[in-house]
Amino acid sequence: MSFLFPGFLFALVAVAVPIVVHLFNLRKFKKVYFSNVRFLANIQQQTSSSQRLKKLLILAARILAITFLVLAFAKPYIPAKDQFSIAHKHVVSIYIDNSYSMEAVNKEGRLLDEAKRRAKEIVSAYGPSDQFQLLTNDFEGKYQRLLSQDVFIKALDEVKVSSNTKNLKQIVERQADVFLADPNAIKTIYLISDFQQNILGNDPVKLLSSIDVRLVRLKANTVPNVSIDSVWFSSPLHRPGQTEKVFVKLSNNSDQKVEHVAIKLKINDQQKALGNVSIGPRKSSIDTLSFGGLQSGWQQGEVSIADYFITFDDRLYFSFNVREKMPVLAINGRNENRYVTALYRSDAFFELQQTGFGNIDYAQLRNNSMLILNEVSDISEGLASQLKNYVQHGGTLLIFPALNGDLNPLNGLLRHLGADMALQVINQETKIARVNLQHPVFREVFEHIPKNLDLSIAKKYLQFSSQSKTSRQSLLELPGGKHFFDEYQLGKGRIFISASPLDDDASNLARHAIFVPMMYQIALSSLHGQRLFYILGQDQFLEIPKLSLKQNQTLVLRKSKFEAIPDLRQVESSSWLFVSDQVKEAGNYQLLKADSLVALLSFNYNRGESDLSYASNSALEAKFQGKKIHLFDTSQGSIQSEVKAVNQGLQLWKLCLILALLCLAAEIVLIRFYKITPNKLKSLSV
Repeated sequence: MSFLFPGFLFALVAVAVPIVVHLFNLRKFKKVYFSNVRFLANIQQQTSSSQRLKKLLILAARILAITFLVLAFAKPYIPAKDQFSIAHKHVVSIYIDNSYSMEAVNKEGRLLDEAKRRAKEIVSAYGPSDQFQLLTNDFEGKYQRLLSQDVFIKALDEVKVSSNTKNLKQIVERQADVFLADPNAIKTIYLISDFQQNILGNDPVKLLSSIDVRLVRLKANTVPNVSIDSVWFSSPLHRPGQTEKVFVKLSNNSDQKVEHVAIKLKINDQQKALGNVSIGPRKSSIDTLSFGGLQSGWQQGEVSIADYFITFDDRLYFSFNVREKMPVLAINGRNENRYVTALYRSDAFFELQQTGFGNIDYAQLRNNSMLILNEVSDISEGLASQLKNYVQHGGTLLIFPALNGDLNPLNGLLRHLGADMALQVINQETKIARVNLQHPVFREVFEHIPKNLDLSIAKKYLQFSSQSKTSRQSLLELPGGKHFFDEYQLGKGRIFISASPLDDDASNLARHAIFVPMMYQIALSSLHGQRLFYILGQDQFLEIPKLSLKQNQTLVLRKSKFEAIPDLRQVESSSWLFVSDQVKEAGNYQLLKADSLVALLSFNYNRGESDLSYASNSALEAKFQGKKIHLFDTSQGSIQSEVKAVNQGLQLWKLCLILALLCLAAEIVLIRFYKITPNKLKSLSV
């Protein structure tokens, strides 16, 4: 047993007071002789031993009362195992989970409100000289310091629900940093959370042995929760007036089936489609919504459901651009190809421009969604380098080779692109043997091709090697699996290489029925829009098309009354926005340059908080690699006394105070109600 204030033990000298009083109050019985005891027959007789016992009991009660009272002020305790002296200064870091799952409720109200109350109870269990850190998922710099009790409690009122989420390793490492300011203090970290499964993360948590870990688990009522996880379109291309198909993925994050969940789709604040879906327990479902009638320009979308329990995941925002034109550039070696011209100029959506290989404006290459290299035999090293750069940054390149010249310039380009080399020109009429219907270009065009279909014929074509390490997919194959029309991936872009030019003397591909849909799909799939949406707290760098700013010009991110100035960083073929933690609310935001709309950017909350499954105690302990942790039970009311017991061991001062009062009560009982029963003397006969 130890004492918090051992100096009070000097007051035990007060025990001498009742002892001295007792000694001075002792009276000895005196013998009195009577000549005749007949008159004493009715006189009560007291024995000296009975009186002595009563006085000793009163003395003992007084001594014990003083002793227990002194001990109560000295605050005795039985130290907890492996606990430092509680007279030392404590530095305490308290993490409050303020993610969206903390909006769930229990009998105490919102979990976040209960977390704040528990934090106050923890702080109240410490002394006025102890210091505290408040940490939330926001990891704000203003809280990376130590606070007094009063300042900490005031700071709790500023904690709000946040879209940010962190795992155990990130949280604990951040808490450990604050202890560097006072390495000699007693170090304790508290984690107040519902401990969803996603807080575990993938990495173990490593801590110094001197840091004590304590977990406060908050339990929410069991409620069903349906979340909208994602949306995507059937095609990345959006043209004015075309019918759009959008897919919506929903998840049932509970153990009960949910019936008839109504889905609502809005585009530019106008309702465009409705859906209805039922989802089994712990299952996901994908619904398809169709709409049309869009004009060119940026569109803002919103998919919503009605879920009355957890609401942060009931809306998903997205945005996309309906293009008015698609720029295509044909680089010709000799003359313009009439088939290419007829194909892309028959549709007003395509903006076809043509140039000779000697008049290329390299600076404008990136402004085209697709390049067609048409029978260019003289391919310089500079052109090859520019085409490689164009493809690596997301461009689509079609190559129709020239067969009447040296193959070395072409192979120089193919080497830059990582494609198979051209070996020789074959002059032999050969029929196309296979159409790869599984390729994305054909998947949306043909369901099947009849076995007796008359496929195109190649009369003059290139024979290629098969040694490229770049991923290759065949669209059209010659007998024996030989190349005829292939796709290669390079960086973010694609290369399509034909073994024959679009010349009637080389093949009849340009006249075949498969040519038009193939070329259309290649062109349309070349459009790369920006992402439909970003995740708050996760996506901080956003890629946008190349954007230049004049001196003193800035970009503004705006939504209603909110405005922020993101940092713009330039890379070779695109621009990156750094939003950091400026955006905290989900929604559709305008990106403005001098009040002119550059793009729409959509942000949504992290759906990791939607899954209301929780980590077990054993899983939490395993993350700390066997380090002893203390888990508080919040079902028994306030945890303040439990915190004190863990800090200081078993507190005995209350017991001492109660025993002191009992001893005083015993003294009163002895004095007022303890009577010595007299023995009557027998009557004596004279």
